[in-house]
Amino acid sequence: MRGIWLFLPRFNHRNHLFMTGRKERICLLLILLLLFPLLGQGREKLSREDYIEMYSDLAMKEMARVGIPASITLAQGILESNNGNSTLATKGNNHFGIKCHDWTGKKIYHDDDEKHECFRSYDSPYESYMDHSQFLTTRPRYASLFELKPHDYRGWAKGLKKAGYATASKYADLLIKIIEVNELYRFDVLVLNGEMDGETGAEKRRGKKNDSENEGKDEAPGHGYNTSRDVLVNNKIEYIVVQPGDTPESIRKEMDLYANELYRYNNLYQEEELESGQIIYLQPKRRKAARGNEIHVVKPGETMYDISQIYGVKLERLYHMNHLTEGAQPLEGTEIYLRRKKHEKVLKLQPLEEDPDEDEMQFRFEE
Repeated sequence: MRGIWLFLPRFNHRNHLFMTGRKERICLLLILLLLFPLLGQGREKLSREDYIEMYSDLAMKEMARVGIPASITLAQGILESNNGNSTLATKGNNHFGIKCHDWTGKKIYHDDDEKHECFRSYDSPYESYMDHSQFLTTRPRYASLFELKPHDYRGWAKGLKKAGYATASKYADLLIKIIEVNELYRFDVLVLNGEMDGETGAEKRRGKKNDSENEGKDEAPGHGYNTSRDVLVNNKIEYIVVQPGDTPESIRKEMDLYANELYRYNNLYQEEELESGQIIYLQPKRRKAARGNEIHVVKPGETMYDISQIYGVKLERLYHMNHLTEGAQPLEGTEIYLRRKKHEKVLKLQPLEEDPDEDEMQFRFEE
């Protein structure tokens, strides 16, 4: 319970707060036991998967805009910010460990190579990503990196170390390992194949805050979209509700999204007709549902796609967690796991009981 103190009055006869009975002492102990778990609750740490999911689109957009491989941007963000959990990231939205240098904006101080060093502070992670691009594209020592092939993440990693981005001797090796273990090069391929076209998107315009600020199904505060309709939040994802006359293309233009974003986020086909009241997400769905949504019991007529949209969970993840083949649909009453992998029944061969009249193998399912 770092940083949390619980002060209790000193029990003595002068302030008349002393407790002489055993029952009173037991009551106090129970109160403390109930309080301490609550006091210990803090910000949930992001996993590496969570970080990649949250910032991969932004890294790809910056690759399309300025030419820094998305894999390198993500790997640096992961390494420098400890998956978004470092002090600099949580308090100053600084995901790349960039120090003040000639910075005139907000600042945060933190012990690094030396004590109490000055680092740049931002209003949002988006601003940190933008400044990272600005930092690398405007300093001559990094100019040679932009002559490398756009998918040469190894060359970029070694070049960043050689140019002095970080002092750690294994910095290049660490970046390469993060990229290859997590297959971050796949995002470079998406950009090079035209998945991201570099136009100005809604995220780029609004400098959005950390997703952790928006929990549950609420209206998104200060969403920044140029629209009069309500922009809501479910599972930390912004979404709208389809109105009569809406089409995927009309929504895409209204919300200023990339050409393929709406289709990818909502598993839609080109020219697909939308139904009034349908949920349309404006950001990628998550790998699991929000806390408290553990299991969904399938209602009559519900499909896996419906469940994916209700909870804001990636459709392929729902299939994976529930051991279903993609395209298969669950029966009414089936329990669909939303946050963890469903325990799969295992077919086990059981020894035959001695019975001279039976030659069959016997199986049973075990939980």
